[in-house]
Amino acid sequence: MTTDRFNTEAFFAALNTARLSRQMTWKEVAETSGVAASTLSRMGSGAKPDVNGLAALLDWSNLNAEMFILRTSDGDRPEPESLARITALLRADPKLSKNNAKLMEDIVITTYNRLKGT
Repeated sequence: MTTDRFNTEAFFAALNTARLSRQMTWKEVAETSGVAASTLSRMGSGAKPDVNGLAALLDWSNLNAEMFILRTSDGDRPEPESLARITALLRADPKLSKNNAKLMEDIVITTYNRLKGT
């Protein structure tokens, strides 16, 4: 039985965040990344990119593919906590001051804790 291991939805959401932070249109993303606009459109509908499209988009966005690989429960390496990953990313963001990264971290943790049981 084959299980989907790549979280396309999360990857597309991260791409969208990168696109918005760069104030780009999807057409501009397609042009600068070298990926067909139709590929981006299909990904927005849940389709997985081909390996070349994935590589180009990872390169364009500076994202790490490992962030979007779903681990099985019997894997030999536990999945890092979501909040730990978010905290690391916020604190590594050169666009945020240390205080602003901490503020964002507090907002995310508070919101996460409030919503996780719903």
